[in-house]
Amino acid sequence: PENTINNGDNAWMLTSTTLVLLMNPGLAFFYGGLVKPKNIIAILLSTFLCIGLVTLQWFLIGFSIA
Repeated sequence: PENTINNGDNAWMLTSTTLVLLMNPGLAFFYGGLVKPKNIIAILLSTFLCIGLVTLQWFLIGFSIA
């Protein structure tokens, strides 16, 4: 049947989502090296805020679509 939940698909979606979310702080450190030292904290905080928003949107909207 088409409506059955596949555990492998769910595991892959959660794993790939986790890897992308872990990539964002690394990107913040990369951009932090390009700006003045006083702006590094602002970049880190903005990326963590975006991680939180995207995670919330994923659980509310994206997971049901995927």
